Amino acid sequence: MFENLSDRLERSFKLLKGQGKITEINVAETLKDVRRAMLDADVNFKIAKTFTDNVKEKALGQNVLSAVKPGQMMVKLVHDELAELMGSEATDINIKGSPAVLLVAGLQGSGKTTFSGKLARLLKQKRGKNPLLVAGDVYRPAAIEQLKVLGEQIDTPVYTEEGNKNPVAIAKAAIKHARQAGHDMVIVDTAGRLAVDEEMMNEIASIKKAINPDEILFVVDSMTGQDAVNTAKEFNDRLDFDGVVLTKLDGDTRGGAALSIRTVVDKPIKFVGTGEKLDALDVFHPNRMADRILGMGDVVSLVEKAQEQFDEVEAKKLQKKLARNQFNFNDFLKQINQVKKMGNLKDLAGMIPGMGKAIKDVDIDDDAFKHVEAIIFSMTPAEREDPSLLSGTRRKRIANGSGTTVQEVNRLLKQFTETRKMMKMVAQGKRIGNPQQGFRN
Repeated sequence: MFENLSDRLERSFKLLKGQGKITEINVAETLKDVRRAMLDADVNFKIAKTFTDNVKEKALGQNVLSAVKPGQMMVKLVHDELAELMGSEATDINIKGSPAVLLVAGLQGSGKTTFSGKLARLLKQKRGKNPLLVAGDVYRPAAIEQLKVLGEQIDTPVYTEEGNKNPVAIAKAAIKHARQAGHDMVIVDTAGRLAVDEEMMNEIASIKKAINPDEILFVVDSMTGQDAVNTAKEFNDRLDFDGVVLTKLDGDTRGGAALSIRTVVDKPIKFVGTGEKLDALDVFHPNRMADRILGMGDVVSLVEKAQEQFDEVEAKKLQKKLARNQFNFNDFLKQINQVKKMGNLKDLAGMIPGMGKAIKDVDIDDDAFKHVEAIIFSMTPAEREDPSLLSGTRRKRIANGSGTTVQEVNRLLKQFTETRKMMKMVAQGKRIGNPQQGFRN
């Protein structure tokens, strides 16, 4: 996410390293490079110029001239301006209707249907809503079936009318059904086209007029750069939508859409999609995104993801088991599953300050745990409960059953034993001393 832009900005800031103070000359040189970096990221030229002009004006202010470390000051100024460019603060959606009606629009292939499923899951699990998904895309053959599959995965009903090709009638009937069935949220997925056309615009405008939605979200593929921004403008001129959803932010995106779209359409980015899984949807926080672009990590989002998977009851049980040295491979599997539920491993590591650059060229597979899981699944229930049972012959059997080697099994057992010792020390409130001196109180 934004790797190329992050690298270019870092190189730009290096121009100020070793400088005693910020001057008009060295600021101009640095910001010229920053502007090039933004243009390479497919940011609108006028926006890039206004951005660097604003930073320059602030950088040459009286308070900044006395800065001891001008490079750090420039990073802060660019960070604040980036956050401002993307909207400053997170903006919530309007879900106060009875039922609240949300209309999802966008081009074909932008990820509207998947987003609809993700949003229904988020509203259901995090806000206690009872959503109804509406299959309003009557043209793409697989759209209705795709929404049904997503609905089953999140245990959310999907309203469809087989054979009906009138999306306006379907949407109106769905809202009536939602009131009768006690749904407090209706999410209408609409048809897209490969390009903006009059027929498409007339249809989506007719749906809006008929159902008067409380919220209209425009879904856009962030990998399309300035094309996404131009499309958003055309949709906004006709629909006057309430917010933007950027999908595929985990792909090879240069960042132009995220940095330009707010200024062009004057509407906030409300959500970002960061993967295909249904939990890969995040509320958009401009400040946090600016942190990540500048390589500062995003600890707040990392903690929030961890808290989502945190089970207080299970944590207390685990603490007791650790204190009694009863932590076993079943517990280990639970911890692995919690980490996996938090999302893409490389993205998670990138949220740690300083880690983004360190792991840029490292290939972290989402199945990084598969060998460990294979080894544990090849153990008998008794062996998982009591690792001391794992003799040489048992380890050989486990290696054969998991498609690994005895050495890999031994390595896992050694790591598990050392981890259990350390976790027991922490659970008992003891302090870990110098490794060469062993553990001490």
